[in-house]
Amino acid sequence: MAAIPMAYASVAALQHDHRACRRCVVAGYLDLAHPVFSGRAGQRILLVGQAPGPYEVDANRPFAARAGRQLMRWMERAGFSGDEDVRQRMYMTAMTTCFPGRRPGGQGDRRPSAREVALCSSWLDAVLELLRPRLILPVGSLALERFLPHRRLDQVVGEAYTQTGEVIVATPSAAPVLLPLPHPSGQSRWLNDRTQSALLDRALLRLHELVRWAESSEN
Repeated sequence: MAAIPMAYASVAALQHDHRACRRCVVAGYLDLAHPVFSGRAGQRILLVGQAPGPYEVDANRPFAARAGRQLMRWMERAGFSGDEDVRQRMYMTAMTTCFPGRRPGGQGDRRPSAREVALCSSWLDAVLELLRPRLILPVGSLALERFLPHRRLDQVVGEAYTQTGEVIVATPSAAPVLLPLPHPSGQSRWLNDRTQSALLDRALLRLHELVRWAESSEN
């Protein structure tokens, strides 16, 4: 069962309550809650990842470690000038915004369960409602399932989509536009395949075009 939807009058009010969230602690999934996200009102681009890692918790900002450095290299290829430029122009959150802990045995971070995603879902819903982003970047398979369910990354990366999952060939006629990206984690082997690496190249070219559209278009 998902968390009860909430209505907020401002991004600041939403973020205040989001930082105080302890749902997964109460439900027994986490010992400690520390929601990690970044952004402000007026940003037209929304990036949604899987979950923060331990370094992101320490730094208190998304994509602050090795995966973040890879992501920022991708963003530079798409026309951003660097890390701070990305953060100034893009709201960054995740399917679950607290570090879920390590996998058994300590090999990598644990993938959040469907129940944890459901507990965190109303925070993302509220961000979508308040920001009304024109461009949404689902990063990785967990975020992809939220926005384009029942599809694989290799089926969708490289194209832009409407909210109902139709491919957008030319200039978008309506928002939001979905542009899926693979996860930049070093644990991912997705880009080891040359064909899939070419899909990322295509996605970043498309992103360059769509950023200009998202930031210059009116609602």
